[in-house]
Amino acid sequence: MTKGNINVSVENIFPLIKKFLYSDHEIFLRELISNATDATLKLKHLTSIGEAKVEYGNPKLEVKIDKEQKTLRIIDQGIGMTGEEVEKYINQVAFSGAEEFLEKYKDSAKDSGIIGHFGLGFYSAFMVAEKVEILTKSYKDEPAVRWICDGSPEFTLEETTDKTDRGTEIILHIAEDSVEFLEEGRIRELLLKYNKFMPVPIKFGTRTHTLPLPEDAPEGTVAETEEVDNIINNPTPAWTIAPSELTNEDYMKFYHELYPMQFEEPLFHIHLNVDYPFNLTGVLFFPKLSNNLNIDKDKIQLYQNQVFVTDEVKGIVPDFLMLLRGVIDSPDIPLNVSRSYLQADGAVKKISSYITKKVADKMSSLINENREDYEKKWNDIKVVIEYGIVTEEKFAEKADKFTLYPTTDGKYFLWDELVEKIKPVQTDKDNKLVILYATNADEQHSYIQSAKDKGYEVLLLDSPIISHVIQKLETSKENISFARVDADHINNLIKKDEPVISKLTETEKESLKKNVEEAIKDTKFTVQLEDLDSNDAPFTITQPEFMRRMKEMQATGGGGMFGMGGFPEMYNLVVNSNSELSNQILKTENAEEKESLIKYALDLAKLSQNLLKGKDLTDFIQRSYKQLEK
Repeated sequence: MTKGNINVSVENIFPLIKKFLYSDHEIFLRELISNATDATLKLKHLTSIGEAKVEYGNPKLEVKIDKEQKTLRIIDQGIGMTGEEVEKYINQVAFSGAEEFLEKYKDSAKDSGIIGHFGLGFYSAFMVAEKVEILTKSYKDEPAVRWICDGSPEFTLEETTDKTDRGTEIILHIAEDSVEFLEEGRIRELLLKYNKFMPVPIKFGTRTHTLPLPEDAPEGTVAETEEVDNIINNPTPAWTIAPSELTNEDYMKFYHELYPMQFEEPLFHIHLNVDYPFNLTGVLFFPKLSNNLNIDKDKIQLYQNQVFVTDEVKGIVPDFLMLLRGVIDSPDIPLNVSRSYLQADGAVKKISSYITKKVADKMSSLINENREDYEKKWNDIKVVIEYGIVTEEKFAEKADKFTLYPTTDGKYFLWDELVEKIKPVQTDKDNKLVILYATNADEQHSYIQSAKDKGYEVLLLDSPIISHVIQKLETSKENISFARVDADHINNLIKKDEPVISKLTETEKESLKKNVEEAIKDTKFTVQLEDLDSNDAPFTITQPEFMRRMKEMQATGGGGMFGMGGFPEMYNLVVNSNSELSNQILKTENAEEKESLIKYALDLAKLSQNLLKGKDLTDFIQRSYKQLEK
């Protein structure tokens, strides 16, 4: 028997481990299973290169609970350790066996999937255990050994005959404050959270399997059952398989395995696979998003060699892709000691750029392969694309190839197609191309119709961040501007060199303007007279493009750079001086009747803009009924 002190650089590291090493005590199971997986994959590698003269077979890990004995066991059939290796790897804290193994076999083992980096994972056991035993037998022809430590720097190490088969068994004697880890439901929850896709099968108890009935079995025959190992993980998830070997059905099955509570199918997937200048695999899914900007549910999961690390992937995944779902797996993502937090690193930026490029390439191929199908899915993916245009310059540079601009008539244009279609009719007198758009086809129907009557196309741009997108396009494209159809009268939105006929004299116009201003007494409205067609609406309410857009941008983040705080509600009341109503207002001599006429016309204009609400709407309806009774 050997006795000794664990080689640590502080008097007693275990209280520190228990308190500070990991923010979550549950992490211990992930770490111990990762170690067991490493031990198994090391053996696989050594047998494949002929260094280990043993049969690899079909090894599995096993997790066992003994409530009576208050023990939790993690058992592997991997490489095992000799007494000398236990001394070296277990008794010297922060010495990583996995790291040394990779260094020794760096040329042949780089793709072996070995996880360990820190040499501290094993000691996480002391966060939940008052005593830890290691029972291990090396693949080499050497005796098994037992190591015991009670959470102090003291340990015992001795040869034992209690273990005859190859591999390692970690026995945790669970502490009183951690008895939750003796509950089957709790351990199953952790195995599914962290080890659902580990590359070695993990047995956790047994399950009853119903055997299939023979084809000639008589009616009423009861099928036999048998107890089989309950393998809790999927060792070969979709991202570890070549895309050529997977069907769309395989991807959908994997999606529901990742997110069991998601009942809708994703729209499409992107399979990531790169081995230079970094290693990264994964599958990203586009869910049906519509205008939903909620990124807190069912996030992208980060794995390291099939071990779940975190679903807080900010930094690796560009912000605009945080709306997606799926998995990223990379051994090259630098993590701190607890594997739970990203460290700032140049490799992370390269990974982020790669993912951005892959998504852009996928969008381009989808629209080229099946334009009709892509158009059908546009409403569900547009938020991601538009968010990318606003926040990622490299993505924005490629976006013209796959960003669609739908019209209120249900047509879809790419940017170059849109410009070619509208340039002949929507270029104003200053040679600027004006792109008209609506955000709600029903609420802005009368304005859309006015634009269509002049032969103009009106886009339907209704995402919550469209003001930011428009701002970006106006600064990156030459000689274009966007105008919402209700931002002004259509004649003012696209000004042409056309003669204007006025039925009123300048004196009459001044009088009309004064009459309207005195009647409405509302500072929200700026009265402007326009010489329009006599058939155009007498009163039209518009909202200045700049003010409305800034307000919308502020509501979704941004626009506050002007230091203006909350933007006030401001509208233009466009009075058609050539309308019959304008003439009637001027002719009406009774002041009360004149005011009533103006207010009624204003209420009708407000009604068309959905601005007539509450008491004002009630009063308008009552006045309208009285008019009918006359």
